[in-house]
Amino acid sequence: MAGDAGRGACDNPEERSQLVTWTGDYLYLLRQLVVKDFKIRYRNMSLGVFWSLLNPLVMIALMSFVFTKIFKSTIPHFPIFLLCGLIPYNFFVASWLSATTSMIDNAGLIKRVPLRREIIPIASVLSNVIHLGIQMLMLLVMIVWAGISPNRQWLWLPLIWGLELVCLFGLGLATAAVNVMIRDMRYVVESANLILFWLVPIFYSFDMVPQDYRELYAYNPVAALVLATRFVVLEALAPPTALLTKLTLVSFGLFFLGLWLFRKLKERFYAYL
Repeated sequence: MAGDAGRGACDNPEERSQLVTWTGDYLYLLRQLVVKDFKIRYRNMSLGVFWSLLNPLVMIALMSFVFTKIFKSTIPHFPIFLLCGLIPYNFFVASWLSATTSMIDNAGLIKRVPLRREIIPIASVLSNVIHLGIQMLMLLVMIVWAGISPNRQWLWLPLIWGLELVCLFGLGLATAAVNVMIRDMRYVVESANLILFWLVPIFYSFDMVPQDYRELYAYNPVAALVLATRFVVLEALAPPTALLTKLTLVSFGLFFLGLWLFRKLKERFYAYL
């Protein structure tokens, strides 16, 4: 009877996955998930990965025309200024949305393999790093073409982009967990990203932000990343310590909050997947 009860307690696949967690090579699994997400995104597309360049190029051309020919912007190197805003914003938007839907997209894998589920949203974020690398190469080409020389301050870029990854891991874990049970979450994220476009200094200078709101802007992780990138690339200056401190606090705060929420809700995933 005791044996039957024990077997009955393990009939629930969710409980089995908690009793025996997959102990394989997670680094290998992470690489495979990243490559899979990248390939699926451009499957059956004639232009393939070229879309990673085409979309920002179209936006750069359009916004450069509007803000230099119509609104007469006086910002130096305006196309590069724009790109320093668009690349972080596009990366943030794509990563957050793909992480949000990652648990639903990989439901089959999650049900079959008792792996640590945190790896799924993290892999979705990391798959967008490939697109980021392609777009950063485009930025580098434009910088060289504009006559701007790379400098030692560029060593700050891995740090500030690494902090952005930490922030995205946390946000992705939180919204991925909620999206399993409330499928409207992806639309909430899409709406939030639309609002975020206007709250990040992409096509306007930070100097245009009223003084009363500048402190609040610095706590926006995307705005902080844009500002830090422009300090490094356009002004050859290290990001201000206060800006880096706020970006670090927000990024790790969101990461631990997202991780806590994900682990709190993951016991209920199987019932909804």
